[in-house]
Amino acid sequence: MGFGPSSVCDISLNTRLAPEDRERFQNTRTIREILGSAKTIALVGLSSEKTKASNMVGSYLQDEGYKIIPVNPRAAGTKILGETVYPDLKSIPLEIDVVDIYRPVNEVAVIVQDAIAINAKAVWMQLRIADLVAAKRAQDAGLAVVVDKCMKMEHGRFGGALHFAGMNTEMISAKRRKI
Repeated sequence: MGFGPSSVCDISLNTRLAPEDRERFQNTRTIREILGSAKTIALVGLSSEKTKASNMVGSYLQDEGYKIIPVNPRAAGTKILGETVYPDLKSIPLEIDVVDIYRPVNEVAVIVQDAIAINAKAVWMQLRIADLVAAKRAQDAGLAVVVDKCMKMEHGRFGGALHFAGMNTEMISAKRRKI
């Protein structure tokens, strides 16, 4: 199905953001552009525990063809999901398209500052992570920003995978998913 144009409705269920912040930080077009153009995603706070959400999302993103870069200072130098773990964003020797954040809100501002410093193209704050001041700072620096959304869920939603699992994604399309 891809991430190109289609009829789509915004899903704003369970978000804590005000309508104007949803438009700014949960914009459907921005989400589709990030998912469609990103190749390398740094997962800040990626856990080695297979039952943690960050690990499941990282594994999913790998399966979907993205290069993931684990960032976890406590696991630096080891491997998670077969990839070398870095202590912070500034230590990564590769160009990063998206910084996907799995850390508490009080740590987000520093992570966003590092994302700006390494010239990442986007910052993605996972479900229930919303630092709007840091998000605005990232946008002002030219980064695309998504707040309080799950990258795996959005990828599945726009890629068609959730439709085939029987979930209502509020998307209407006559295109069949390529298998």
